[in-house]
Amino acid sequence: MTLLSGIRIIDLTTVIFGPYATQMLADLGAEVIKVETPGLGDVSRYLGNGIPDPTMGSIHLNVNRGKRSIALDLKQPEDAAVLRDLIATADVFFHNVRGKAIARLGFDYAGCKAIKPDIVYVHGTGFGQDGPYADLQAYDDVIQAATGTTTLLPRVDGDPRPRYLPSLIADKVAGQYGAQAILAALIHKLRTGEGQAVEVAMFECFTSFMMVEHLRDDTLDPPIGPAGYPRQLDPTRQPFPTSDGYLAIVPYTPDSTARLLGLLGCAGLLDTPAFEAAKAKQQHMTLVYTAIAERTPARSTSEWLAIFAANDIPAMPVRDLQDIRDDPHLAATGFFRHRTHPDVGGYYEMQPPVKYGAAKPRDIGFAPRIDGDGPAIRAELAARRS
Repeated sequence: MTLLSGIRIIDLTTVIFGPYATQMLADLGAEVIKVETPGLGDVSRYLGNGIPDPTMGSIHLNVNRGKRSIALDLKQPEDAAVLRDLIATADVFFHNVRGKAIARLGFDYAGCKAIKPDIVYVHGTGFGQDGPYADLQAYDDVIQAATGTTTLLPRVDGDPRPRYLPSLIADKVAGQYGAQAILAALIHKLRTGEGQAVEVAMFECFTSFMMVEHLRDDTLDPPIGPAGYPRQLDPTRQPFPTSDGYLAIVPYTPDSTARLLGLLGCAGLLDTPAFEAAKAKQQHMTLVYTAIAERTPARSTSEWLAIFAANDIPAMPVRDLQDIRDDPHLAATGFFRHRTHPDVGGYYEMQPPVKYGAAKPRDIGFAPRIDGDGPAIRAELAARRS
């Protein structure tokens, strides 16, 4: 028995936003049936190298793990009928097809509600469907640009060129909101027996995510300052150099700041007129960060880590992406698990990051081949009809 045992989700989403949302729910035990284009499958299959099969790319192995796959051409009446049969058995139908296109196929909310009156119908969109951007295409880069995210690095380093954060962060944040929306709608359905239409818009989701801190003093009416969280945008708030690398150090409270500066031999900074003047303008941390950066090269990373751990100063070494899989903490917790995929061979699977006391550890299902479960799913639907 898993946390989401008995929940069936029909997943007609592509790329990262939708598949990431349903991957998290599959990890919790929901049955996720991935509906894909015959032959090609979901674009996420080709993100990362797939050797020897290009449709089984390395990112697909984690973002679509634990799902079943059926290939359907929804323009063909017989395949559209299969999807209608699947929706009739489902708790949730999740898609990211544009509204007009899904309506032409007959799978808009009204069409799906006629099939399953209590269906939780989730539409993943780029932009809210009641605004002027409703019909625009949206990808991670587009959303980063539209939300002002591409202007953050220029504020920090002075290079005026807008730049993307090097992560599919908008897709993944929207996926988190999508999983949350599905769970909330399912709870409502359990309490009332009522399904509903749910819209999860990337632009609105990511704007909400980024502006939690960056709306800052523009929150107030009239504003008392510009948008942008100064602590995050301070150019001096960067990893600090050591004699053999870099460290992240966080002097977050007045107490930890005083202790840190004492350990660095510059406790007197806090009593200087320059510090008091900067504090009056809420710019005092620039002086603190500068003082730290001037002194940390005196010792090695490991020496500083030992000193900071003994004095309760938050700090961690800067590591390269290539080294994360060998992190000793993640190794001890079993976060990266080596498995053997029946079609791909050996690979590393990231374990769900949240642990539930009521859920026993279990093997997560493998990422499927295109239509890998199609014959079995069709047979199950045929058995229901007979």
